[in-house]
Amino acid sequence: MSANSQNSSSLNLDFEKYFADVYKQRWPGIFQALRNPEKQICRQNLFSTEASGLSSPFIDGLDGCHWRTDKNAIEKDNSGLARYYVMDPASVIVARSLSVQPEHNVLDMCAAPGGKSLILAEAMSFQNGKPTEPSGSFVVNEMSNERRARLTSILQSYIPRDRRQFLAVKGLDGNQYGLRQPDTFDRILADVPCSGERHLIENPSEFENWTIKRSKNLAVRQYSLAASAWLALKLGGEMVYSTCSLSPLENDDVISKLVKKKKVQVLRTNQWADFKQVEPTEFGYQILPDVAEFGPMYFAIVKKI
Repeated sequence: MSANSQNSSSLNLDFEKYFADVYKQRWPGIFQALRNPEKQICRQNLFSTEASGLSSPFIDGLDGCHWRTDKNAIEKDNSGLARYYVMDPASVIVARSLSVQPEHNVLDMCAAPGGKSLILAEAMSFQNGKPTEPSGSFVVNEMSNERRARLTSILQSYIPRDRRQFLAVKGLDGNQYGLRQPDTFDRILADVPCSGERHLIENPSEFENWTIKRSKNLAVRQYSLAASAWLALKLGGEMVYSTCSLSPLENDDVISKLVKKKKVQVLRTNQWADFKQVEPTEFGYQILPDVAEFGPMYFAIVKKI
């Protein structure tokens, strides 16, 4: 354990008390796991025609994903495309839970840094491992100029120019989609800004200033984005709402409010039935680092009815 980790554990008793009340006897293990290095994977880029040459094992149930075993730079193929993308396995699970098809009109509402966007773009561009021409459209949105520039660079590094025609990068506040484009999209990923406790405790000054009010204020913004996504969905369209937060205020409570105020159906999936890391909650699923060694991540799948 690093000196920063040791010091950070005593900086915010309100933080520890809140999450101890939520997770009970499980909390010490979760808190310790948050301070441990998270396990990452190298996910193969389907747009690259060359194998990555990675020697680490595949992950059962996550096609094209290897456990990351080194810190080497991303390999590129002869055409200059990156061969794999380093990311949290939980993010792969979230993106694949949206069940995107080539004919769908898709919105990634808060898309940076872009790992989930790449998975959605691949789902629209490949069927049964073979290239297909998307007949739908894909809006990749990020409000922050700096993050959007990084996102654009990622998309260009992983997807050939001639296969990006169905894709458009936008910079709107996610709340605008419900107002400007109601009843437009078949699928929406709303991976919303959140507390991100793993990253929070890595920054002692931010961790010291954490309050429950901060999480409550974020939940207001998160519900607004979820409601905007609901408006932007077509009837029968589906949304995956996700965060990397441990707080129920930002997770199930947001979906509970959406269920009460909008016409939505919470969907359950058997896609991850064999993953002990994917734990059901009242309205969605949670991936916790004490069991998974990666995450945390929360997601819920809802359908507009």
